[in-house]
Amino acid sequence: MLSEPRSGRLAAWGNALLAGFVSPDDAALAIVGDDAVHRVEGLPGETGPVGLTLALGRLRALGVTGYRVALPAPGHPLGLSGPPDFNARALDAEEAVVASGAAYGLVPEVYEAGPAGDVHVEVVWHCLPVREAPPADVPSLGEAERELAEALRDATEVLSRLDVAASGPVAEAAIDAYRARASRGAGETLAPGYPPRAVRVLELAQRIGLLISVAYENGHGGAVSASEMVARGEALRPVERVARRAQVAAYNAYVEERER
Repeated sequence: MLSEPRSGRLAAWGNALLAGFVSPDDAALAIVGDDAVHRVEGLPGETGPVGLTLALGRLRALGVTGYRVALPAPGHPLGLSGPPDFNARALDAEEAVVASGAAYGLVPEVYEAGPAGDVHVEVVWHCLPVREAPPADVPSLGEAERELAEALRDATEVLSRLDVAASGPVAEAAIDAYRARASRGAGETLAPGYPPRAVRVLELAQRIGLLISVAYENGHGGAVSASEMVARGEALRPVERVARRAQVAAYNAYVEERER
């Protein structure tokens, strides 16, 4: 939950490419990450799917000057601006990239193949028209940072009050793994060109996301009845919403700074 979204990688490294901080091949490599391959289909002027390097160049030629992230959830169209068809696809994928400077958006479709333990992932990004309008419910970096500080306190209080199993060897192993990953990837949370505050906000949002994941995935603790489990979900949902808003604010910081 709230791990690095593919839309975040595409927006961050796409922005770094537009700013001249990385080469097209390096940007494409960073976006693909551990996946096998990414392709983009629906690009104007193309009859079929094309590779990321070509797609990023074509979008730039079409007038794209930046990339924003959308992380919508049911009842919360975070980062979206329409039209309904694009919003529906983004909601189904739970993420999307919205271009700035040209009215295009990208929604990932993920395919997995191979036996257990040797699964390879292919991603097709669908390029679709979007409405040029302010994205829904995206906070400023400063607002997101303030909300996160409160959310971290609230999450801790909720886990304690509901006696959620957020401690013990499984939870501790998850937290240790996060810390080790953060240590190895220090300075690489976002692509080159992002302000330090955006990095700080994204790291804190991911930390809160980890706490929420531990709460949901590692037993019910004292929440043994159905009503208690519902109460736990209702208590954690606002915290998760704040963390998603902060993620979007961090990824969108490049475009927000450039347009300010």
